[in-house]
Amino acid sequence: MSGTAEILVDARGHRCPTPTLRLQKAMREARPGQRIRLLADDPLARIDVPHFLQSHGGRLIDSSAEDGVLSFLIEMPV
Repeated sequence: MSGTAEILVDARGHRCPTPTLRLQKAMREARPGQRIRLLADDPLARIDVPHFLQSHGGRLIDSSAEDGVLSFLIEMPV
């Protein structure tokens, strides 16, 4: 990863497709190698985010869930 700070996308409280649309916007603004953390509480994001990344680039580094909040860590291609 580059020395650039992680981008935080907080999409809690929003339903699909909003979390994925916010992730898409952050990906357009991210630098190569930069990481993006997406927070979402819509259970469908568990399916939508990996599917979106397969077709739009970005690598899912980690995903977790705690207290109903899903966290996805994505790394942009270099």
